[in-house]
This record gives sequence, structure tokens and C-alpha cells, in this order.
Amino acid sequence: MSTKPQFVICIKNEEHPASLQLWKVYCVLPDEKGARHKMIRVVDESGEDYLFSASYFVPVKLPQAVKTIWQKVKQRPCLNLTRLPS
Repeated sequence: MSTKPQFVICIKNEEHPASLQLWKVYCVLPDEKGARHKMIRVVDESGEDYLFSASYFVPVKLPQAVKTIWQKVKQRPCLNLTRLPS
């Protein structure tokens, strides 16, 4: 499994509207067991990481500027991209 940060965009949240925002970028945390069940682990709106169906998301490649910011705040397991440091 990759150690580089992977990101997805939420395209479906019918069963979890309080936990997932449509069209928001989420960081994926490695979870091999979840992946075997077609689930991915993301940090949701509560700030905690949970497994969700992979069908709720599509992978996205982020620009280098975002990757650079990620490297600066790497001590956190996953960055909430709505609160980037300045």
C-alpha cells in the first residue's frame, strides 16, 4: 500500500450526510482490510477516521502546491483541507 497521501472527492453521502460533504476532498488513510471489502478510511466531518464505501468517492490528483502543504503538516494522519495553514 502506498505511503504517499491519497485523496478522494465525495460524490455520494445519502447514508452519511452529517459525516460526509458532497464534493469535498478527503484524505484516505491506509486500511488494507477495509480495501478488501471495497471500503476506504477517511477522516470525516467529526475529525475521526471511519470506513465508508469506496463507491462514495472518486480518486483525485491534487496540484503540487497542495502536496507541498501536506509535507509541512505531515505530523497529522490526515489534513482537513478546509483548514489549511497559512
